[in-house]
Amino acid sequence: MKILKYVFSLCLVALIVYSCDEDDSTDFVDTASAPTNLSLLTEITQDNTGLVKITPLGEGVTNYDLNYGDGSDLVEGIEPGSFVEHTYAEGTYQATLTAKALNGDITTLTKEIVVSFQAPQNLVVTIENDPGISKQVNITATADFAMSNQIDFGDGSPVVSGNIGENVSHIYDDPGIYTITVIAMGGAIETTTYTEDFEVTAIVQPLTSAPAQPARADSDVISIFSSAYNDVAGTNYFPDWGQGSQGSSWAMFDLGGDQMLQYINLSYQGIALADGTSVDVSGMEFLHIDVWTADVVTDLETSLINGPAAATEAPVTRSLTADSWTSIEIPIAEYVNQGLSVNEIFQLKFVGTPWAAGTVFIDNIYFYKQASAAPAIAGVWKVAPEAGSLAVGPTLGSGQWFSIDDAGVIARACFYDDEYVFNNDGTFNNVLGADTWIEPWQGGGDACGAPVAPHDGSGAATYTYDDTAGTITLNGTGAYLGIPKANNAGELSDPANAPSSIVYDVTLVDINTMIVNIEAGSGVFWSYKLIRDGAAPVSPIAGSWSITPEAGSLAVGPTLGSGQWFSIDDAGVMARACFYDDEYVFTNGGSFSNVLGADTWIEPWQGGGDACGAPVAPHDGSAAATFVYDEIAGTITINGTGAYLGIPKANNAGELSDPANAPSSIVYDVTTIDATTMTLNIEAGAGVFWTFKLTKN
Repeated sequence: MKILKYVFSLCLVALIVYSCDEDDSTDFVDTASAPTNLSLLTEITQDNTGLVKITPLGEGVTNYDLNYGDGSDLVEGIEPGSFVEHTYAEGTYQATLTAKALNGDITTLTKEIVVSFQAPQNLVVTIENDPGISKQVNITATADFAMSNQIDFGDGSPVVSGNIGENVSHIYDDPGIYTITVIAMGGAIETTTYTEDFEVTAIVQPLTSAPAQPARADSDVISIFSSAYNDVAGTNYFPDWGQGSQGSSWAMFDLGGDQMLQYINLSYQGIALADGTSVDVSGMEFLHIDVWTADVVTDLETSLINGPAAATEAPVTRSLTADSWTSIEIPIAEYVNQGLSVNEIFQLKFVGTPWAAGTVFIDNIYFYKQASAAPAIAGVWKVAPEAGSLAVGPTLGSGQWFSIDDAGVIARACFYDDEYVFNNDGTFNNVLGADTWIEPWQGGGDACGAPVAPHDGSGAATYTYDDTAGTITLNGTGAYLGIPKANNAGELSDPANAPSSIVYDVTLVDINTMIVNIEAGSGVFWSYKLIRDGAAPVSPIAGSWSITPEAGSLAVGPTLGSGQWFSIDDAGVMARACFYDDEYVFTNGGSFSNVLGADTWIEPWQGGGDACGAPVAPHDGSAAATFVYDEIAGTITINGTGAYLGIPKANNAGELSDPANAPSSIVYDVTTIDATTMTLNIEAGAGVFWTFKLTKN
């Protein structure tokens, strides 16, 4: 009946513009929630009359009822934004506020109201710098016989009123010493005043770590400084190119075990790779940097320096956001377009604006390209809905203490539909829906219930899959696999103690099944069996391909698709049987192989005589290679020195004359493709177009 009453009221209002007919949806009424964040702002006139102005506040409220607590009549239907006034006799009262939502749900609040005609006494004022917000001051005042207070923050901002005993906050424009005045007020004409000269401070260092970095294959990243990846060895993060004499300095800043670079009074600072070391970033796509600063340094100029002989450099500038981490992504093309070669980067340089005036903290300096291949675990996973899929015991894989049975699987249906999502970009999500299994330590009763923060899927998280070590690391408070309480330090007894990172041991049984184990404290081993939800992602080019054994399948000419200079004929196909049985193998996991057998076609530049012969390194199939198929761009990129499609000499820079000059990456254009055939082209130097026609084996 309550719902019908509110729906009827809505229809009456809607008649002003629309008619409320039987087709109108009222689903939004059912989805409304109970009011939240209730409070009562009370202000008493200082004239010994006991007149109190009461303003109810809250979220999701349609109207309020108020019981003054002194035996007078209940006030009903107070609209949001309105206030009431009531005269109290001197005394202490318990006022009760009832807030109503659209669907009839209610929330109540009880507040003590003290009406006294004595001046406030025993005034105690606490003024503190906020530990997490720069230049914010938090003020709390308590006093006997007081109901409210007025605060003058001493910086010219408007005076603020608040309830006695409740926190009032203010953010200053600048740090410094300010005269703060607090006036405590009750029902008496007389007030009590407190004044203090207080030093407002700015937070000058990060309180949280830089954002967690996504999982990346070693071949896709060149890391200069980041705990997420393998850094280039021997790097000097403060070579001091004269900055020290300008007052600049450097330190390794440790934030709870997370180390980051701190450049103090940043003028220009450098990073130098070890002597004789440089990195070729021409195959990378972006330079990533995370930077934290207070409000002094507004811009950071980052230069790449190529050399070391005849060193050249190019700068790129990005703006910084004060008091927070700024994640900078600079396309390598921005450096190349300035004429900089990036094949021997041996130094980086940072310049601050304004010059030598502020400090920056820097983390996660690395070059990267988009993933060569999706991680083998990429996709959506669930705990297998079968007996034994959730277990714990004193040894690895044991279910001695508990192992889910068939009845338990049925009872925990809300758990078995939870999703663990490993995205291709290295991000991770817990997707739990409206309910999951909630245990007593989370405030539940071993039953289905609404997810409890932070284990509710709301946090940003990333993952790292180390297939060699057999581990998955989840980074992000509240991210988990299996059950949320099990972590590397033990089992949680309070959601607030959730760790920021958890490492699991994993075994991929096959592409669709993984066994996850974690030792949650000494001798407590949890195990989960996860299965992929849906088929594993399949690349449209996954499989084994060979050059089609027919005339015209191998050709070169001055234009795309041309065979003007050479086009294989039937006799050539027969003569090159050792070439036409070569296989180009693309796996669903993103790896690539040249499978050549005992012989292939060897040309003079390889030491052969245009005849069948043993494969010549590095074009002998020994490369550890990967591939990226970009369906939108219509390209296949082969990564790995010596890996190739068609013929090994054709590459994007020209045609090889020496096997030692094989590039680390080659991009081919896909001109046609279907389930069993595809045609590739590559411009091997200006105006030299090779064409290969392939058939799936």
